[in-house]
Amino acid sequence: MIRSVRHLFGLARIAWILIRTAALTPLARLPGLGALGWVANQLERFRDRRLDGETEGRRLATALVRMGPSFVKFGQSLATRADIMGAPIAGDLAELQDRLSPFPASEARQAVERELEEPVETLFASFDDKPVAAASIAQVHRAVTPEGKDVAVKILRPGVEASFARELDLLAWMAEVVETLIPASRRLRMIDAVAVFADSVATELDLGMEAAAASELAGNFLDDETFSVPEVDWLRTGRRVLTVAWVEGVRPDDDAGLEALGLDPTEILRRSACIFFNQVFRDGFFHADMHPGNVFITADGVISPVDFGIMGRLDAETRWFLADMLTGFLTRDYDLVADVHARAGILPPHRSRQDFAQACRSVGEPILGRPLHEISLGKLLGQLFRVTDRFDMEIQPHLLLLQKTMVVAEGVGRSLNPNVNMWELARPLIEDWMRENRGPEARIQHAVRDLAIFGERLPTALGQAERILEEVSEHGFRLHPDTVRALADAQAKGQARRRRWILWPLIAIAAAAALVAAL
Repeated sequence: MIRSVRHLFGLARIAWILIRTAALTPLARLPGLGALGWVANQLERFRDRRLDGETEGRRLATALVRMGPSFVKFGQSLATRADIMGAPIAGDLAELQDRLSPFPASEARQAVERELEEPVETLFASFDDKPVAAASIAQVHRAVTPEGKDVAVKILRPGVEASFARELDLLAWMAEVVETLIPASRRLRMIDAVAVFADSVATELDLGMEAAAASELAGNFLDDETFSVPEVDWLRTGRRVLTVAWVEGVRPDDDAGLEALGLDPTEILRRSACIFFNQVFRDGFFHADMHPGNVFITADGVISPVDFGIMGRLDAETRWFLADMLTGFLTRDYDLVADVHARAGILPPHRSRQDFAQACRSVGEPILGRPLHEISLGKLLGQLFRVTDRFDMEIQPHLLLLQKTMVVAEGVGRSLNPNVNMWELARPLIEDWMRENRGPEARIQHAVRDLAIFGERLPTALGQAERILEEVSEHGFRLHPDTVRALADAQAKGQARRRRWILWPLIAIAAAAALVAAL
């Protein structure tokens, strides 16, 4: 009950921020919204007049910052999609990537000394008090080690863990309420999606884990001259402080900077596409936060990522599923797409493969019928997720991170060259990987490997089955008393929880009605 009251106040706070910053103003201009557009128009009367001179994008950025770091991360993704948000708004949201208000240098120095248990003057020959970048979770200072190496020192914001904990609990509560009141929404697995996001945030808030991710990614690309991960300084790294080699370069969306270095944006785009493909399909370990503030292009055209807090993993079976699915779409073999989903157990057995193939065709044809440079695989995945509603298919939360990453990657690609499709540039690499991993010979090798594994496990499985059958034949099926009690407690808690969820949303609706009446 207390948790619900707290989060209802949290939702009211978010609504008030949106109203005061007039971040909902664009809704009033959208056609076909009816009463919602009228409400958005009326709420403008309560805006903060001091923001009247700001652009829509800056007002939205201000709202997201006030709402908290989780919402800032959402805005960072929107900043890469000028094709969706419009160039002016996307440009304003780009400030969320690395140009937020910094915390004081004195606090940064104290955080370094607490974490590394040595004075800053001992750890570094010089430490620049002015941060070079400030984002929602941390800020970065330039420094020089006693050995004379230029480094970047990343320091977590004070209190950021508590802020994320509050926001994640709010998101989890909202997901629980929706799934309880709207059972059909459970296929979206919103609770699981929030849990995936919470796991990624927990990793992002531990800079020691980020250092390990950077080291692993560097190891995967040791022989790649187009991609360089900055070296970790482990002696000056801890849970709240990360020190890596300094990277000198320009952002991928800095057209003037790329031109000054004499670099070809299309070649940078080709390299980016190949690097992304290798991370996802070759290694199953990918940088999942590649917005323009997290990657630099060096003078010799090497792509150097930074900020390894959000990384994604895909097992071999998932990679093969994705490869087969995308192959089916790109070759317009929708029966293959349906078969892939059925084999993966995503398409329920009681649903028709032919009907699902037809639905996939309705998704693929409008996208694939466009000029090649306008094809968006991120959009394709998004459309496919929406089709799953009709076929009672559960959303796969681990694929949502990949979709978000592809959408951001495509946004960065369009900033480099809007007339070129990044996936087409990587086509030779993709075709080689497909032949090696999904061709006839590869499938035979996978089948032989699976058969060998099955053969190794068969004696153990048969022994366990024999013991179970002997136990059942002698004593019958029995439940341990603790199991019975746990089942009874779970049922009682579930009934109580359902009663609470029915009560508190009704209170929220009544409060909202009272607020509207007061306005």
